[in-house]
Amino acid sequence: MGTKKKERLVVVGNGMAGAACVEEIVKADPERYEITVFGAESHQNYNRVLLTQVLTGEKTLEEISLNGPGWYAEREIKLLTGKKITFIKRRARTVVTEDGLEQRYDRLVLATGSLPSMPPIGGIDKDGVVTFRNIEDCERIRAIVAGGGGAVVVGGGLLGLEAAWGLKSLGADVTLVHIADRLMERQLDEASAGLLKADLERLGIRVLLGRKTVEITGDEKADGLLFSDGSKVDARLVVMSAGIKPNAALAASCGIYTERGVVVSDTMQTYDPAVWAVGECVQHRGATFGLVGPVFEQARVLANHLAGDGRMVFAQKPSSTRLKIPSIDLYSAGEVEPAEGTESIEYLDRGTGLYKRLLIKAGRLSGIIMYGDTADGPSLFSSLLEGEDITDRRRRLLLGGGAQASSPVEQMGNDAIVCGCKGITKGAIVEAIESKGLFTREDVKRETGASGSCGGCASMVDKILEYTLGASFEASSKPSNICGCTKYSRDDVIKNIREKGLRSVAEVMDTLGWEKVGCEVCRPALNYYVSMVWPGLAEDDPSSRLVNERNHANIQKDGTFSVVPRISGGAVTPAELKRIADAAVKYGLPLVKITGGQRIALVGVAKDDLPAVWKDIDMDSGYAYGKALRTVKTCVGSAWCRYGTQDSLSLGVKLENELTGLWMPAKVKMSVSGCPRNCSESAIKDVGIVGVAGGWEIYAGGCGGVELKGAEKLATVATAGEVFEVAGAFIQLYREEAHYGERTFKWVARTGIGAIRKKVVEDAGYRAELYFRLKEAASVGTDPWRYKAPALEAEMGEPGAA
Repeated sequence: MGTKKKERLVVVGNGMAGAACVEEIVKADPERYEITVFGAESHQNYNRVLLTQVLTGEKTLEEISLNGPGWYAEREIKLLTGKKITFIKRRARTVVTEDGLEQRYDRLVLATGSLPSMPPIGGIDKDGVVTFRNIEDCERIRAIVAGGGGAVVVGGGLLGLEAAWGLKSLGADVTLVHIADRLMERQLDEASAGLLKADLERLGIRVLLGRKTVEITGDEKADGLLFSDGSKVDARLVVMSAGIKPNAALAASCGIYTERGVVVSDTMQTYDPAVWAVGECVQHRGATFGLVGPVFEQARVLANHLAGDGRMVFAQKPSSTRLKIPSIDLYSAGEVEPAEGTESIEYLDRGTGLYKRLLIKAGRLSGIIMYGDTADGPSLFSSLLEGEDITDRRRRLLLGGGAQASSPVEQMGNDAIVCGCKGITKGAIVEAIESKGLFTREDVKRETGASGSCGGCASMVDKILEYTLGASFEASSKPSNICGCTKYSRDDVIKNIREKGLRSVAEVMDTLGWEKVGCEVCRPALNYYVSMVWPGLAEDDPSSRLVNERNHANIQKDGTFSVVPRISGGAVTPAELKRIADAAVKYGLPLVKITGGQRIALVGVAKDDLPAVWKDIDMDSGYAYGKALRTVKTCVGSAWCRYGTQDSLSLGVKLENELTGLWMPAKVKMSVSGCPRNCSESAIKDVGIVGVAGGWEIYAGGCGGVELKGAEKLATVATAGEVFEVAGAFIQLYREEAHYGERTFKWVARTGIGAIRKKVVEDAGYRAELYFRLKEAASVGTDPWRYKAPALEAEMGEPGAA
């Protein structure tokens, strides 16, 4: 008998809905269809939930990508990006692209997504007016912000708030404008919205409520907004975030029935039995969808029917909402305001910014709002979804979730959604843990996808692990950054490296029986652990380094690189400046940038020109590309400043010279301020040093990125020598105990500043041992460009490599 011919399945749309649909179909029946996917964007698909983190620079497109070209190739799926479908010949069952390409189908899935709603405002087509829906929008926004001037976000919903936070993180002067009298009026009541407004203003975002925009002012370029009450606000950038509408134009153009969206049945089928639709483009029983949870559920239902099972139906359910802004803890689900016959239980503490409100109708939860403490949100949401009668535990509902059982996980039903981004339930996670022997959050993320999008459910995944594994959780679920290629934890690996004298990645893998050749997660970690244990003796493996470290420069989005020479303390000589300028002219570099770390970046260097550029500028590497010491930022200190109490410039230069080239678990930024005025921002650095009368204060574990964390005081010392020893001991302890990829602020939070202080401050003997090991490791480092340039070409891989 011959092989059964596969049916032709065409998916129009390569966004989150289209990707989820394809994933679910392949899971359900990998042999049934010959699949072709068309994506209008030239990029591979990516997680739009994380766009704000791309805007702020915390994540790259690659880091938020869902499935790369390799994933499609392995499954023999034809992926065509940058191909927009403009017409469907329904009778011939053929889709047609903008450039005339035609593709036949037996089954067609429309996943065309949504379009931003653009209100009828005068001047909305001016330069400087953008939306915030995709990667190109992020690039446009960053370019305008770089030019300075104010920024306004129009729209106080979820996406508008996250856009405002992203702009603020980029350094813009941000105003958030909302037509309603409170923010997120669909998810929050007056009290919680008031707390949110106050927190946003504390973060430096100006909030204007009840303002109707009537015109975007300016000639060809926007310069501000005019409101209906006659007031104005200046802005070079206007981000429109006034909601979305289903992108149903393609379906409508070929006669498929549409209203607000593509109308579908409970099985996601359109009025054409060969055409299905999924995601933000659809309209189901009068409703449209903008959150990812229902979209993933739609994808599962659609796949069930296309795979021939046909037993699932899509039913609308309440969904929960979290706001992804650091330091703001918000959770909402169900109804917002009490209707007739609805009771309310409330707790409000304005002093601490804590608010909880539960709406109850006929003895059952109908709404949840939590602000400032959302730990019980998922378990209460489970009760809401299941329609539990909570009459007997009303008194306890706001005191730990009203649990009769000891764990909030016990209160959750198996159908309770834990990961709202992907619609993954508690039952699915528990089943995966038990059937596949999972022990860590990374295991759960790999097998189920939970906690792999926005990360908001990560703590609940940990609780489910603890609940399911019991005592095994403590021993096995600590983060290790050693991936699924091995059963060994970080501590196991380092113990074997030390005890068995393993001095290369290959030796570690061979000795510990790695299940395969490793991946982009474990190979860089192993390379670091070997070099940390055996400084000067380890065999560095360039193929196990990430692309930036392998090329000793930061790759840019166009495939070129940025070169950042070391400028200790921000002090540069005229001769060095001349060599930098000459190199920029000689190689036609498009950008020379003063960085936030008091250095000069040459941006746009071709890969083949890297050795020559470094030779011409004749300066040390600044390690801006590596998990190493990036900078020691300084002020001019007492040598020049009339307020300075200590010579910060001299100390900062000496610290950088001693520590440069020392590989770390993650990037490390330091700072030395000459007085408590803290001009060098020592309070938000990995190690911050502040000059005071008679000595120095040493702070540790700070972060000034998307996750803002103030450093904690480690010690007060009298001399520069003590600064070197205490700060050096702290860094060496971090090098030895932190997980690869773990920033100091996370390591400090996990370990405890008290425990660290005992080792690096109070125990003088152990502090001296740590400092000795640090100097030993630093002494064997060599500058990659000064000493290794002739051999670098063999190390440097392709820009797209891991």
